Amino acid sequence: MTDLISSGNQPTASEGSRDTSVKHRSLLRRISVRIGSALFVLWGTITVTFIVLSILPGDRATILLNITSGQVIERTPAELAPINALYGFDKPVTEQYLSYFWRLLHGDFGFSFELQRPVVHVIAEQLLPTFTLAIAALLLAWVIAIPWTLLTAGRSARLGALGSAVETIMAGLPQYWIGILLLIVFAIDLRWFPVVGGDSLYGSLLPAITLAIPLAGFLGHALRGEFERNMQEPFVLSARARGMSLRKVKLHHVLRHALIPAITLSGWAIGNLLSGAVLVEAVFARPGLGNVLVNAVSNKDFALVSGLVVLISFLYIVINLAVDLIYLIVDPRLRGQS
Repeated sequence: MTDLISSGNQPTASEGSRDTSVKHRSLLRRISVRIGSALFVLWGTITVTFIVLSILPGDRATILLNITSGQVIERTPAELAPINALYGFDKPVTEQYLSYFWRLLHGDFGFSFELQRPVVHVIAEQLLPTFTLAIAALLLAWVIAIPWTLLTAGRSARLGALGSAVETIMAGLPQYWIGILLLIVFAIDLRWFPVVGGDSLYGSLLPAITLAIPLAGFLGHALRGEFERNMQEPFVLSARARGMSLRKVKLHHVLRHALIPAITLSGWAIGNLLSGAVLVEAVFARPGLGNVLVNAVSNKDFALVSGLVVLISFLYIVINLAVDLIYLIVDPRLRGQS
């Protein structure tokens, strides 16, 4: 009789299969929503970029002729007509937008008249230094955030408040200001680092620190909140009751659980660092997309500006989407939610 009652409370094979199917559909629906949102944001970025570049002051045909000839002079309608016809500047804005969008879909970012090269080639040469700097800054931010969290979290209230205050200040510091300050102190006054940064490890240290300091503040906040919450969990008391020292409990148990939200933030961080690296490279005169973007804006090289903005936005969106999808797939709590 007990066996009959027990078997009656257990789900049948068909019910289990149905629950699994529902969870899979729910997961696929959530993945579809994430991908759809990312594509919408990317489309919005491309559209806004086109609109902004289209309404900037200055006639594009005149600018192209002046760049090609090296002379900044007024152009006659007869001189401008062939350029407008060649590049479609005389077509309706809607047609220009559709042509621009279609070319981007096929990987055609246009031609840089200032550098006399395809935009794709220019970006390809400068992308690696920028990406390397972003990764170095992310690693350095983790090196700063983890020891600081272990030093100040889970201790006295006063020390915890100090740690939180320092993280808030770090997170709020402008990267541009940090870069200039580090450049003045360590490169100009102390002469420990070169004034003009290169792509060497030594020349990349100050730019990486500049990017890492605010990010370490954000990561520290995420680590601290989760660290202190996990310090109140029963597994801490259980580990202490088995004779494990508090230091080992923090390192082997609490820290491991606290890392999960901060790791999720790393996807956002990489995208943010790529955009921040553009400014930092300009401060330290370092090779990368930063100098290319500054020169493109100064010279009104619309094709190059557009290509850089779209590329940085695309990388930001793709990296965040990848982290979001991985987290959605890995976290079992999200699989069964409808």
